[in-house]
Amino acid sequence: MRILVLNAGSSSLKYQLFGMEDERVLARGSVDRIGEPGSGVDSHQDALQRIIDALQAQGAVRGREDLDAIGHRVVHGGEQFHEPVLIDAEVVRAIREMIPLAPLHNPANLQGIEVAQRLFPGTPQVAVFDTAFHQSMPPAAFRYALPAALYREHRVRRYGFHGTSHKYVAQRAAAVLQRDPAELNLITLHLGNGCSAAAIAAGKSIDTSMGMTPLEGLVMGTRCGDIDPALHFYLQRELALSSAETENLLNKRSGLIGLCGVSDMREVERRIEAGDEEARLAESMFVYRIRKYIGAYAAVLGRLDAIVFTGGIGEHSARIRALVCSGLELFGVALDPRRNEAAHGECSIEQSDANLKLLVIATNEELEIARSSACCLQH
Repeated sequence: MRILVLNAGSSSLKYQLFGMEDERVLARGSVDRIGEPGSGVDSHQDALQRIIDALQAQGAVRGREDLDAIGHRVVHGGEQFHEPVLIDAEVVRAIREMIPLAPLHNPANLQGIEVAQRLFPGTPQVAVFDTAFHQSMPPAAFRYALPAALYREHRVRRYGFHGTSHKYVAQRAAAVLQRDPAELNLITLHLGNGCSAAAIAAGKSIDTSMGMTPLEGLVMGTRCGDIDPALHFYLQRELALSSAETENLLNKRSGLIGLCGVSDMREVERRIEAGDEEARLAESMFVYRIRKYIGAYAAVLGRLDAIVFTGGIGEHSARIRALVCSGLELFGVALDPRRNEAAHGECSIEQSDANLKLLVIATNEELEIARSSACCLQH
């Protein structure tokens, strides 16, 4: 079985081709600058045709009939989609209706679906939603304390994101620990340019840090995370910012880049070594917010078996992992500094006699999408 995974952005189309017998990546790549002057790629249809040509030139597929399914990353599935689904006209309509909930992402995701349907009319297409894994959250976790009509009539609630990543690393954590997922309580930390935490009980998400949009929660590369909601009114009143300017400020000019001028944690760490106090503050705020969520989620879960670090920062920054774990002995956190510094791939970094496991697990959202697509075909 061969499954092509597509992740369509507004000006890019990323892909990976999997051979599902051994879950091997047969080909991967991306087409960028779609629609930009001088790129030579006028549309997503042109981009997907380039991908098909490249796959055939590499010998990864002989023709379109070699593909058993195409799996699509879709950011927002609202309350309607709890699981991956085979795409039909009704699913396309539902994804289009959810554009107001994810105006920056769902239109591009939908464009990728429609192009793939035109070029592969006989191939099953599967939608895998970033929000689906978090649909197991109880109302006490996903509702906002706002008038109930806003939820009933306008779907104003917390949805959460990075669900495909949190699901994948939770499953891998159970495998690494050789435990049944139903027995485990986990806190998973997806730390990259975008960051989120999740509380996972018995394999199901019961809370997560991102909300109705990816802006809520942890400090991120360019997003502020949690703030006083009334800050919006102050900015618009005192600085005469429009709603669009405010949204741009909080999403694109805040977080690490707002605090110290760079969004890449590697550069933040380099600046700290050079004595940059703004970078040191940015790192401290980044870590402090994560530690607050760990404490909150430990309370929500009641019992904690493991904390899982993933994402570009979570997987590769021993410094951030050490700072996050420092002072959390109350919860049974006992980091082994040598194991932490030597961490590579899937590994444990807690002290050998610690009951609470600390895991580093590389996320693989594309593989999870491919697996989900294969499951859809079997049902």
